[in-house]
Amino acid sequence: MPSVEDSSAGEFEEYFAARRDAVRRAAFLLCGDWYWADDLTQIAFVRLASGWHRVRDRAALDAFVRTCLVRAYLDETRRVWRRRERIQAELPDLAAADDNAETTTRRVVFAAALRQLAPRQRAVLVCRYYQGLDVAETAEALGCSAGTVKSQTAKALTRMRTLLNDPLPESGMQPLIALEGTP
Repeated sequence: MPSVEDSSAGEFEEYFAARRDAVRRAAFLLCGDWYWADDLTQIAFVRLASGWHRVRDRAALDAFVRTCLVRAYLDETRRVWRRRERIQAELPDLAAADDNAETTTRRVVFAAALRQLAPRQRAVLVCRYYQGLDVAETAEALGCSAGTVKSQTAKALTRMRTLLNDPLPESGMQPLIALEGTP
């Protein structure tokens, strides 16, 4: 007869398999580096695994992982060695034969602009426009007030408009959503 721990481990494995890629993409939008995104994803799921036996409401798992991810990212940005590290990715000189150059260029430019935002502003934009959270849910994930979320969102959008030298649509962050297809 399977034990409670076996069924609990099986539930965690199912949840992990189903949500790993989405959490990793969100982590990438936060940090702009796939290796760091892997680390942040791992931290979020390790925190979930350590508290899995205490979870009563399985519907709240996404919110819990999101909160773990955002807080892990903000903790990492406060580390001295992270602030000194600068990620530089150079584009190849030649484009591939069958690529959609315009879409790819927009994604690269948008991702570069997103990386220039302050960590909390980037986290607010990812929570609000990529994960589709409202102000209250974003405030809960970041551990701040709703007013802080609103002000950080406004500042981040203004900065993005400046960096992109192009007004962003008022209805949302379509380039942020377009990054969904990245690995």
